[in-house]
Amino acid sequence: MPNSSKPRPQVEGAGVEIKAQTSFWGRLRAYFFTGLVITAPIAITIWATFWFVTLFDAWVKPFLPASYNPDTYLPIKVPGFGLIFALITITLIGFMAANLAGRTMISVWDKLLNSTPVVRSIYKGSKQIFETLFSQKGASFRHVCLVEWPRRGAWSLAFVSREVDGGQIGLEEGRAMYAVYVSTTPNPTSGYVFFVDVADVKIIEMNVEDGLKLVISMGLVFPDRPLPPEKEADAPILQTEA
Repeated sequence: MPNSSKPRPQVEGAGVEIKAQTSFWGRLRAYFFTGLVITAPIAITIWATFWFVTLFDAWVKPFLPASYNPDTYLPIKVPGFGLIFALITITLIGFMAANLAGRTMISVWDKLLNSTPVVRSIYKGSKQIFETLFSQKGASFRHVCLVEWPRRGAWSLAFVSREVDGGQIGLEEGRAMYAVYVSTTPNPTSGYVFFVDVADVKIIEMNVEDGLKLVISMGLVFPDRPLPPEKEADAPILQTEA
């Protein structure tokens, strides 16, 4: 019978403990999965970063004059130059939009796209999304919540997008409601938006980042300190104008 006081080997910083095994193959298997837990996130991060950089290089470099493209006079290709050029260009456009001449040019371009059939639907939709996500005046998810969806007794993690009055969506005036977004797993950018009474929404004290981690990980990654039921917050009541 193995000695229970024998220390178990651990991997520092990985949050993974290798349990004592009775056979060589068992220990080898445990070491392999421990190494996989450590190296897989690193490899995925490197791959995603390289993909993002090369994607911008493929888009931007063909439009660069040969004199500005380092690939024309260097023996090797310089990765990331397209991304750097794109970031500088986007920043310059933002700088131009801050003055009168830039706002005038953008207004003309905006009217042109909004008057073009088919294109205007894509342009207006994408513009509204980016203004919401990145504009300093834009809104973001306000709360993480639980809603009984898709049936009673089954609770889904959701995000409160905004408070709405029932009259805004064709229901009775003064009805306090939330616009709620339920995302799919593991892709949080697809999901369902529906409107629900404030009383039927259970706000929980979890930040949006932890909520997204919980969704993306398919329920495997919980916050470091799960909140007890008594810590749950009551849903605030929507104040409507008289």
